[in-house]
Amino acid sequence: MSLLILGLVLLLGAHSVHLLAPGWRKRAIARIGFLPWKGLYSVVAIIGLALIVIGFGMARTQPHLLYAPSEWWKHLNALFTLVAFVLVAAAYVPRNHLKAKIGHPMLAGTKLWALGHLLATGFVHDVVLFGGFLVWAVADFAGSRRRDRAAGTVYPAGTLAGDALAVVAGVAAWAIFAFLLHQRLIGVSPFI
Repeated sequence: MSLLILGLVLLLGAHSVHLLAPGWRKRAIARIGFLPWKGLYSVVAIIGLALIVIGFGMARTQPHLLYAPSEWWKHLNALFTLVAFVLVAAAYVPRNHLKAKIGHPMLAGTKLWALGHLLATGFVHDVVLFGGFLVWAVADFAGSRRRDRAAGTVYPAGTLAGDALAVVAGVAAWAIFAFLLHQRLIGVSPFI
């Protein structure tokens, strides 16, 4: 479990520097340059992700059940995750109403993904992983929205074409992951 926690600290910590220490981040970029900063940031994030994968796999070999979720939560999680994939796609598709309204749809999608998985699973390692992502996404979303308001950030207006592309891309990515990759990569079928 310690590797999982260390991985979460590294990955989510790297993704939180802009929120927790913006002044330090600016000074570091000024001192070493933007590309070296991105390189360092990427290395820390990749190490964190690798530790999460290894730590989660190790923790799954000694499961400790905290709560037994209802069977229908497991099925509802598939819907939560579908919407989360659409939200993540909306973060990258230009001029869609989700990005215009939410501002940070990837963080909103991460919150929904983590919440759905917390409701659908009940082992300690699941709570650590998905609870960690949920707490981080809630804090980062709130901080990012506050920063947007302070800066007067306005996102481009959405279009129906942008909405359609975000939905199609999100649903396609979800279907590929849910039906083809989740079982292979995670070892769990999302529909059983």
